[in-house]
Amino acid sequence: MKILVIQQKMIGDVLISSILCNNLRTAYPEAQIDYLVYASTTPVLEGNPNIDTIILFEEKHRKSKKEFLSLALEIRATKYDIIIDAYSKLESWLIVFLSGAKKKISYEKKGRKFLYTNNIPYQAAPKTNFGLAIERRLSLLDPLELSIPIDPFPKLFVTNEENQKAIALFEKHQLKKDRKTVMISLLGSEKLKTYPLEYMAKVIDTIAENKDVNILFNYFPKQIKDAKTIFEACKSSTQEKIYFELLGGDLRSFIAIMNQCDAIVGNDGGAINMAKALDKPTFTIFSPWIEKESWSTFEDGIKNKAIHLKDYKPDVFKAKSRKELKNNSSYYNQFTPELFHAELVLFLKNNFS
Repeated sequence: MKILVIQQKMIGDVLISSILCNNLRTAYPEAQIDYLVYASTTPVLEGNPNIDTIILFEEKHRKSKKEFLSLALEIRATKYDIIIDAYSKLESWLIVFLSGAKKKISYEKKGRKFLYTNNIPYQAAPKTNFGLAIERRLSLLDPLELSIPIDPFPKLFVTNEENQKAIALFEKHQLKKDRKTVMISLLGSEKLKTYPLEYMAKVIDTIAENKDVNILFNYFPKQIKDAKTIFEACKSSTQEKIYFELLGGDLRSFIAIMNQCDAIVGNDGGAINMAKALDKPTFTIFSPWIEKESWSTFEDGIKNKAIHLKDYKPDVFKAKSRKELKNNSSYYNQFTPELFHAELVLFLKNNFS
């Protein structure tokens, strides 16, 4: 049996959709299981024994109709028995249409039902604390009627060599071994997903005041200006606990560094999803225009805690469209650290005893 899973999106999406591959491997141990993703997302899939081939959707496939058709025909030539399209956009529709697969599964969308043998209704609300992002993907397995216990947890696989390099990096920067270490998801993938910088500094101050910990910043080199702004806004006593220069050179090294940390606090995004896949406690701050119900996975209020302005000021969201929330930064400015100070302190107490 040959199975193709499609998820052409960001790192967090690709990591979460990898649970399809993991469960398919358990159900069909002898099957060929391939995964079609954007080339930039492959670091979160390295070492995953449940994926036979990572098929890359590259920039050339988007820019050139000839290259795109070539990829689609390669997929057709593989003669997949099952295709699970977790992306369900124009790029994947064309690939599915040309695939020749016997069973084609995706979400139900008006005007696209003819492409698939199984159209799964898009679940509106979560039924468990797995979160919608997880539940919606797992629903794509329903038509297969798998006779296995379903595992909803995404996983990252870190090699011993990667772990040792991270440990060596901690030693090089002289992190205090008697302290636990907190990673800060400092900045979102875009400004609209980034908690105001002066507020983030206060969050970090709260962590430093309540627990004697090492503090690491997660940011890209191109974001160093904003990272320094946050650092300089922190109290001097907090700055003494921050190891500003300790940074991974690429995504795999970040994963290994995160694997040596004890928790993560900060902006919703790929870093939070990766930390959860490493089974680390998470405290996640959501932007007002992002639906917490969709991306807050495995929230139990203890190990995984997520906060949203709507939790504290629900009236702000009445009769407001997602577009309006997204285009008006004043909503994020209302989300002051004082609102969730008690929740953050409790999270630290629960996970840094």
